[in-house]
Amino acid sequence: MDWLTTFPGFNYTQDLVKQFLARIIITGPVPKHVGFVMDGNRRFAKKHKIELKEGHNAGFESMAKILEICYECGVESCTVYAFSIENFKRNKFEVDWLMELAKLRFTQIVQQGELCEKFGIKIKVLGDKALLPNDVLKVMNKAEEMTRDNKRAILNVCFPYTSRNEITNSIKSIISSKLPSDQINEQLIEDNLYTKDQAPLDLLIRTSGVTRLSDFLLWQVVSKGVEIELVDTLWPDLTPLHILWILIKFSFRKTYSQRSKTNFEEDKQD
Repeated sequence: MDWLTTFPGFNYTQDLVKQFLARIIITGPVPKHVGFVMDGNRRFAKKHKIELKEGHNAGFESMAKILEICYECGVESCTVYAFSIENFKRNKFEVDWLMELAKLRFTQIVQQGELCEKFGIKIKVLGDKALLPNDVLKVMNKAEEMTRDNKRAILNVCFPYTSRNEITNSIKSIISSKLPSDQINEQLIEDNLYTKDQAPLDLLIRTSGVTRLSDFLLWQVVSKGVEIELVDTLWPDLTPLHILWILIKFSFRKTYSQRSKTNFEEDKQD
């Protein structure tokens, strides 16, 4: 309800509420790895009768706020679906603008980097980088280099990415190692994915009410215990309070599941 924001002290009160809830969430089960399908930028632009590029810009602004609250709550890795390989099929104007926007945002990270410094975030760009323009690739590589020694948290930016391409890349890596076929198994494929050496995916969030995965983290999402949260809100409209509520629900579900498992084991012993 936008009219609430007009009250004096609203932003200050909202920040206090966020800090209070974050302190509560961090004490309970927290997803170590959260994936985001940031859907709805184009519909946001249409809804508000603004240019398409402004819709994407609003989406990037929302991403910074969402990531900050996740790291404040103790999430170790966030993986965002920033640009699909399939997006290259969109009209040239939109693709060129998304490339310029990515370059601008990564340049800001390199020049300022407050969020990365505050939470000790290591940036990793996941995807087929060979498809990127040289100027965009140069800025992304610089952001990765600048944050490579950060240890506290990870931000995976999938750009350009599809899960099928990731799995294909894993298989190619295995083939190049010339291992005998009888040594190739699921674990080996997983060990060669882009997300190797990171915490397993715990929670996947998709906005805009769409009920499909769109070729994002398909291998990771089928692991036992992964939860999928489908949100009707468009990505630029998603707020930290939305994320806090999702994390609270995750914590309650995991706590209940653990207690039920413990009770079941105790009943078996009796």
